[in-house]
Amino acid sequence: MSSNPLRHAMSRMGGRDPHEKHRTATPLELFFDLTFVIAFGVAGSQFAHQIAEAHFGAGLLAFSFAMFSVIWAWINFSWFASAYDTDDWIFRVVTMVQLLGVLILAMGIEPMFHSISEGRHVDNAVMVGGYVIMRLALVFQWLRAARQDPDRRLACLTYARLLVLAQLGWIVVLIVQADVLATFLMAAPLFLLEMAAPYLAERRAKTPWHAHHIAERYGLLAIIALGECLIGAIETLRAIVANHGWSVDAALVGLGGTGLAFAMWWIYFILPTGPSLHLQRHRSFGFGYGHMPIFAAIAAAGAGLHVVAYYVDHEAHISAAVAVASIAVPVAVFKVSLTALFTYMLGVDRAILAGTAGVVVLLAGSVGLAAVGVSVPVCLLVVVLALAISIVVDERRGVARSEAALSRLQARAAQGRV
Repeated sequence: MSSNPLRHAMSRMGGRDPHEKHRTATPLELFFDLTFVIAFGVAGSQFAHQIAEAHFGAGLLAFSFAMFSVIWAWINFSWFASAYDTDDWIFRVVTMVQLLGVLILAMGIEPMFHSISEGRHVDNAVMVGGYVIMRLALVFQWLRAARQDPDRRLACLTYARLLVLAQLGWIVVLIVQADVLATFLMAAPLFLLEMAAPYLAERRAKTPWHAHHIAERYGLLAIIALGECLIGAIETLRAIVANHGWSVDAALVGLGGTGLAFAMWWIYFILPTGPSLHLQRHRSFGFGYGHMPIFAAIAAAGAGLHVVAYYVDHEAHISAAVAVASIAVPVAVFKVSLTALFTYMLGVDRAILAGTAGVVVLLAGSVGLAAVGVSVPVCLLVVVLALAISIVVDERRGVARSEAALSRLQARAAQGRV
């Protein structure tokens, strides 16, 4: 960092202090995150449209492709910035290039969805092009770090080389006009290479990322993804009011949609991510990768609320049960994934596992109620009720168990066993 916070002259990228006091997200990181609001919004709306048209397989495939691209790019930027953010003019300009790549990627999501649903060759040129721009900008950052941080030169160069290799593969995917099967057969090994790069690079030397900063960054992206839920709630409420005026159903949808986003926020932040990651830096890969289904599930839940809006507007070719399932299924994935992450970071807790099983049962019950004719707004409240029960259980018992688990980790760390 520059010694003068009011200037942004070039600084040496020698690595940040991983134990720096009061480390928080920077204004540049927050600004960068705004582009992901757009990406999540486009992917969610397109996914909702595919579900409403009963194109379940194509929609899920396209959504998964988009979510991996968006979330993975964000993860790589965030961990690099946690370790090497100089906030000088070079870092800022290169981040702007990455920001531009996110916007281009977001522009390519819609044509990619349409091409997959129509069964023709996958139109991924714009989307993959934006992704490659982001990644090549990050290559520049790693090369700069390799030059200016000799102690971690091999790790930084490994990151750069593997990223370049992966981008060459993505350029081939971009150029070749192939159908869905061929495209994903080409993409699968590139997905694996992208995800293996951090593991292979960090074996050479550990980059100096900051645990509490990383935890804050992940929490901020969770909030951004939850914004899609709030947008979906407003869309559903708008559809009901436009068709039927203000009514009990409108009130239930407004309460249910807002309550869904709020409950998912509450549940996510029950896990003490910062302290648990700080005490277990060796679990960084599980922590980082384990969030991918969580973020995707939050965005999908927002898409599900859009689906309900389509259903209420009589623009969906699906049943009420499918409309409710478009919310209940991603909420179940969210809860199960978060419980798995909790277990990975703090150990097995039977009460939490049992509570998660109960939530899944209630979510399945909401779909069953819709199938037998219960109104969609009431079923939405059942989904929120399931999460509310989970919150009550966690607050009454889970917090104390988390504190006990952290105390055990601290004791093990003091003995040098973590």
